Amino acid sequence: MQEAIRKLLERDAGEREFQQAVREVLGTVAPFLARLPQPVAQGLLERIVEPERVVSFRVPWVDDRGRTCVNRGFLVEMNNALGPFKGGLRFHPSVTQSILKFLAFQQVFKNALTGLPLGGGAGGADFDPKGKSDAEVMRFCTAFMQELYRHVGPRVDIPGGDIGVGAREIGYLFGAYRRLANRFEGALTGKGLAWGGSLFRAEAAGYGCVYFASELLASRGLGLEGQVCLVSGSGNVAQHTAEQLIRSGARVVTLSDSSGHIYDRDGIDGEKLAFVKHLKNVRRGRIREYVEKYPSAVYVPVDPSLDHHPIWSHRADLAFPCATENEIGEQDAYRLINHPIKLVCEAANMPCTPEAVQIFAGKHILFAPGKAANAGGVAVSGLELVQNSMRLSWQGEEIDARLKLLMKGIYRTCLEAAEAYGCPGDLLRGANLAAFEKVANAMLDQGVA
Repeated sequence: MQEAIRKLLERDAGEREFQQAVREVLGTVAPFLARLPQPVAQGLLERIVEPERVVSFRVPWVDDRGRTCVNRGFLVEMNNALGPFKGGLRFHPSVTQSILKFLAFQQVFKNALTGLPLGGGAGGADFDPKGKSDAEVMRFCTAFMQELYRHVGPRVDIPGGDIGVGAREIGYLFGAYRRLANRFEGALTGKGLAWGGSLFRAEAAGYGCVYFASELLASRGLGLEGQVCLVSGSGNVAQHTAEQLIRSGARVVTLSDSSGHIYDRDGIDGEKLAFVKHLKNVRRGRIREYVEKYPSAVYVPVDPSLDHHPIWSHRADLAFPCATENEIGEQDAYRLINHPIKLVCEAANMPCTPEAVQIFAGKHILFAPGKAANAGGVAVSGLELVQNSMRLSWQGEEIDARLKLLMKGIYRTCLEAAEAYGCPGDLLRGANLAAFEKVANAMLDQGVA
């Protein structure tokens, strides 16, 4: 198996994030592949790690000073054996083909776990919306969609938001799509409520993560009440993870952005979180402003010279990495287990390095893998598509109830797969095996395609 993986990855040399994602999945699915004839297994591996297509394009746009700027745009359509491609669009300077292939690859299996008929993909650009005016963001989104509209649609590829792509960006993107395609249809998710969006779409990833964590804690006779929680990030997922934790009686003490993190020993309550939401969503400010409003809190700026992220050095019971990939490394993991931490729940995509995951497993820390724990966002995106097709809107209570059932179902699916394949309690392996089996069987049923 390792030799097969090595050969498969030779042609993707230099794509570090994509290789990491592939190794994490393929390194755990040997029990399923062992049931297949060798030629079939080998051919399946070669197909499942290769995108259906990768589109790379330039995005020229004009800033407020009249200068022409050029960014690089991408669309990665990884696998549609289960349904139309579905994934996030990311606007961030760090975006590369490797990043988007990793996100698309993860999305294939995340979507499979939801039980919804969706394949996996991802897209984005190395454009940074931070510090840009609304007019500049609109011009960029319009230019980006001039290429993207050729490849997306409700039966083909249905992107949603990711880092740097929130309600503002989705609005501009959808407006451009509507004009270019001359169709009003569910070609994007995360739309405004007045024009085809769904209640609870913004909350879904964060709330779903907490629902998953609650199920996992309950398996050990624990609950969220009174637990001290470290939450990284301060975007949509972090905000709603924190919100649901607060509602569940937990005490959230950290939030962060790319400049640093805040630590509030007294806890971030509903009022403080409302300030953060206004700061990040309306004013588009920096998390350091939190301590100006609440001076009892501490702000710690990012220090590139450190071999760890200080946000994970605070004593707590539960950790919810909600920011970005590989934010918890080996040194961070050691600091967490020395607290000692009870649970690490991945709310972002692949936020823990392989070394960190091994450390958590070695200390029997409860670990909720991202492709299962943060599947709530795509689950409610799928419900948004259903509502678009039916030309109706469900009430928030109904969607929240469906989200809870979906997250409980994903938890049971991971647990049962781990048991069936001889690794009871290992939710990472269970998630990978359950999702891989579903996608692989669909591919095998459809022949060599």
